[in-house]
Amino acid sequence: VQLQASGGGLVQAGGSLRLSCVASGRIFSTYAMGWVRQAPGKEREFVAAISRSGDGTKYADSVKGRFAISRDDALNTVYLQMNSLKPEDTAVYYCAANATIPTMTRALYYGGMDYWGKGTQVTSPA
Repeated sequence: VQLQASGGGLVQAGGSLRLSCVASGRIFSTYAMGWVRQAPGKEREFVAAISRSGDGTKYADSVKGRFAISRDDALNTVYLQMNSLKPEDTAVYYCAANATIPTMTRALYYGGMDYWGKGTQVTSPA
């Protein structure tokens, strides 16, 4: 599976962006999908994830109520709708795929993520 993220850009604080991640291959629906970000000088940070079925989601406390993750298996695409952006949301955002949400969050910190996409830059100046 190859993952290609897009949709990043420069938006003033309070604004919105929608990130997309398109997956190649026919097994997209068998993976939980997620978004991870890395700000300059900081470690990678979990942002959001969605289960294979789409029924389950998980968010970092810092984005709850502002970000929403969704998936469209017909388009092999996962989205991250980001509203009320803050300067601290500035980072490179990566999409990732793993078997389940719990294994994805463990893999983020201990290694073993099944697939990573290239990042897309999100900048939200004060």
